[in-house]
Amino acid sequence: MRIYYNPKLKLRARELRKQSTLSEILLWNNLKGKRFYGLQFMRQKPIGEYIVDFYCNKLKLVIEIDGITHLDRERYDFERQSKLESLGLKVLRFLDEYVRTNVTGVLYAIEGWMQKQKQPPHPLY
Repeated sequence: MRIYYNPKLKLRARELRKQSTLSEILLWNNLKGKRFYGLQFMRQKPIGEYIVDFYCNKLKLVIEIDGITHLDRERYDFERQSKLESLGLKVLRFLDEYVRTNVTGVLYAIEGWMQKQKQPPHPLY
């Protein structure tokens, strides 16, 4: 399934890449160039009418870092996440402070999520 995005968001996504937060940079340094399990991640990726922090197409995984700008926006974040999930995507959220102080823990959490997604093989009948 192809995921639509609003082409008008491309310029804004480029701007956001140039204005990355410390936590985004720390996580990106571990995800870029297929460094994490050979998976290709993109940052500040337009999806639908939104720009997500990180996206892996192979896993259909969105990673969001919630910083101070997310305070008092729980309803918006919930609606946004619901729309992304309606596209068949999974959203993992991490607090900005947690990423800054424990990027390894974030990577372990992503790895744990990946392991939970593996389905046991079905027996042949």
